[in-house]
Amino acid sequence: MKQPLLIAEFLSTPWALMPERLNALTAVLARWSQGVPATEAVMDRIDADRTAREARRQAVSSAAGGGIAVLPLYGVITQRGNLVDDVSGPGSVSTQVFAQALRQALADDTVSQILIDIDSPGGSVYGVSELADEIAAARTQKPVVAIANSLAASAAYWLGAQADELYVTPGGEVGSIGVWQAHFDYSQALAAEGVTPTLISAGKYKVEGNPYAPLDEEAQGFMQSRVNDYYGTFTKAIARGRAAPIAQVRDGMGQGRVLGADAALAENMVDGVSTFDGVLKQMRSRARANAKPKVSRLAQARNALAIL
Repeated sequence: MKQPLLIAEFLSTPWALMPERLNALTAVLARWSQGVPATEAVMDRIDADRTAREARRQAVSSAAGGGIAVLPLYGVITQRGNLVDDVSGPGSVSTQVFAQALRQALADDTVSQILIDIDSPGGSVYGVSELADEIAAARTQKPVVAIANSLAASAAYWLGAQADELYVTPGGEVGSIGVWQAHFDYSQALAAEGVTPTLISAGKYKVEGNPYAPLDEEAQGFMQSRVNDYYGTFTKAIARGRAAPIAQVRDGMGQGRVLGADAALAENMVDGVSTFDGVLKQMRSRARANAKPKVSRLAQARNALAIL
């Protein structure tokens, strides 16, 4: 019974994450709680995933150049990135670490533009609002472009929508605008095993929503209020980033579903459909167009004489 109770505690956190991806994480958590070691094949796949992700980071960084800093946002989003790599997904990314990389790119004089390369199903709500504000503020210093390559769902879309421009690959998806959390009632399962828990607590609501008893109406109302609060912050951020009314965000844009490239473009969730290389090419062209032509020393001398 220790295993499901641990999972229940894990799921009680509000998530801005595709539910099916969280199911994969709970499966891994179940193995940990049972003390089941990973098989050699599983470890090989985890190592291969790590190697592939690192190769992708290096590839996109070397492909950029021209004063463009590429910041990868890959995997399940957590505040401190302490989730272990999951064999069914691309690992995790820390909002704190990403924020540090963003600040470094802003402070680097050789960087004129920032491209956020996103491949994430979303994650925990913790730290996401703060990072979204940083990305929005970064736009006032340098152009920030984001691309769903190939998935920007939930918290990942929350972040990507704060860029000056957001693109999605032709086969990509964006959306899943919503927040959820779960409650598990294991009271009957415990009773079947002859276990009767007694909670000793102080504070009226300290053990509210615990998994040892059914969820009462008051506790459910409070959990719903937490989800509503995060959803409100989420939708306001999308409205700000996409310059859209709140009603359009809530009543359109998939209403919690992920949308394919064409549908997302029709809903004003992205600015265009393009490949990663296509976005890079566009950013380089923009940089060349904005570059100030260098004045030769001879021309400078002529200008000085003309002024005299």
